[in-house]
Amino acid sequence: MDSGSDAVLERLKGLHPKVIDLALDRIVRLLDALDHPERQLPPVVHLAGTNGKGSTQAYLRAMAEAAGLRVHAYTSPHLVRFHERIRVAGKLIAEADLLELLEDCERANRGEPITFFEITTAAAFLAFAQEPAELCLLETGLGGRVDATNVLDRPALTVLTPISLDHQAFLGDTIALIAAEKAGIMKPGVPCVSAAQPGEALLVIEARAQALGAPLFVEDRDWSIEALSDGLLFTMAGRSLALPRPSLAGPHQIGNAGLATAAALLLNDRFDHRLLPDAAIAQGVGSAAWPARLQPLSRGPLPESLPAGWELWLDGGHNPSAGEALAAVAEGWADRPLDLVVGMLGSKDSLGFLKPLAGKVRSLRTVTIPGEPNALSAAALAEQARHEGLAAAEANSVAEAVADLSRQPGPARLLICGSLYLAGTVLAKNG
Repeated sequence: MDSGSDAVLERLKGLHPKVIDLALDRIVRLLDALDHPERQLPPVVHLAGTNGKGSTQAYLRAMAEAAGLRVHAYTSPHLVRFHERIRVAGKLIAEADLLELLEDCERANRGEPITFFEITTAAAFLAFAQEPAELCLLETGLGGRVDATNVLDRPALTVLTPISLDHQAFLGDTIALIAAEKAGIMKPGVPCVSAAQPGEALLVIEARAQALGAPLFVEDRDWSIEALSDGLLFTMAGRSLALPRPSLAGPHQIGNAGLATAAALLLNDRFDHRLLPDAAIAQGVGSAAWPARLQPLSRGPLPESLPAGWELWLDGGHNPSAGEALAAVAEGWADRPLDLVVGMLGSKDSLGFLKPLAGKVRSLRTVTIPGEPNALSAAALAEQARHEGLAAAEANSVAEAVADLSRQPGPARLLICGSLYLAGTVLAKNG
């Protein structure tokens, strides 16, 4: 049953003809009408990048909460319900509060053109300004320079996760152009911590940091993270920190955990006290949770339909870098066959996502993401997969795909992947 906030959210989608229209003038106008809640936030960590923003934010939030801090967090997109995007002082926003804030923003906007993301970002700022907290974590929606979250004059810290090709229609068709958009969150004199980047991205980031006088801390130059037999070893500025294995699965999570650790230590440097003790940092690495990032599914109709000993996993990665990350995961899963259920949006580089997986999986079933007008058809996706040498066939639904794959010899692992929107439909029934 739809809630009151669902009805308002649906109405807000009609305020601007374009779903994505990157600019700051509309949200600046609305925030001015709302008496600038974005200026009333606790210290802000602003995150941008192509992959790993949500996971890095999840590690950092877990670290801060382990230290006893109240943390606001803003992320997108949501998987099942919009409320997932706004976490106020550690808790998902309450329905009554969300409804009131959305209606406040709608009234203040006075029917002027504004995108759905812009007006809901304003609602998040209102929520955060009204509730005390010690830290606020803001994830960009798309890009950075003209993203609706980029209205802060001076965050405490900026964070750049790995940058690669994605959203080329909006951000540019080269790594350098995309890096320039992502680096747009950097601010004069504000420290920035960056994951390891492609050479052309790093050149852009370094030039931006120099122009702004922003101290820059880059992975494998200023800090490092390495896997040991019993955990991780983080090193920065001559000191080392022993950490547990990351709670989130996949070798790519080592870098995300390291990036969050570097951010935590820089936050400590920004303040005159031990904001995030070493013990809290370690606890956060070992306890962070983030749905649809190599998430094992053990309850619900899909996993319960599998033969004994089979595993079902879910991942929302949807670009070539995500395909490479899943290929690395597959190499570590060589103890049993791996089969995929894949659904993707038509706007994504599906060939780039599938290519790294060739030779890593036994078979693949494609599905059309239900309810998504921009979904790539199962037939077209299967044809692309076969073009990359994958044994692929189409299915009418995720349930049909899982049932078909589970008739093969096992036990095996099944991984549903290719889209956060597909992941959301799966979690709605099996989360």
